[in-house]
Amino acid sequence: MSLPPIILPGWAIGLLNVVIWVGWITICGYLAHKIPTRWLDHDTWLTRTKRFESNGRFYSHTLRIHRWKDRLPELGAVFPGGFAKRSVSQGEKNVMSRFVIETRRAEYAHLAMMGAFPVTLLYNPLWADGVNLAFALVANLPCLLVQRYNRIRLQRVLSVS
Repeated sequence: MSLPPIILPGWAIGLLNVVIWVGWITICGYLAHKIPTRWLDHDTWLTRTKRFESNGRFYSHTLRIHRWKDRLPELGAVFPGGFAKRSVSQGEKNVMSRFVIETRRAEYAHLAMMGAFPVTLLYNPLWADGVNLAFALVANLPCLLVQRYNRIRLQRVLSVS
């Protein structure tokens, strides 16, 4: 036996989508901010560099991330004690090491943020499912890719120094 679909007027669907996305993104960002640094000081199967990334060449040559990454919003310091990645000075080993940790934190946060999409399937009409999927991907995929790009570059520099 399946549950009957939830039927809502269009304005309520739009409002519910905004509330769910904003609320879920805020919760995920806050919880990611609270992850102890020691849990993020090493790569896992999820954050480890993959073969297709070709030591970062996939991001620099194929996606050309270096051309557009600075156009993305920087929200690492939105919560007290957060890490503002744009303030990183090149060459400071301890700061670059912290940046590597923060790329993992951000990667986990953006993966979790996409988790709101399945909830939106419960009440949206089919056309709005596509809109919500597009939002989940557009709002998070570029950020995920930049985190991986930055981590590979930083790890390369740190391994030489």
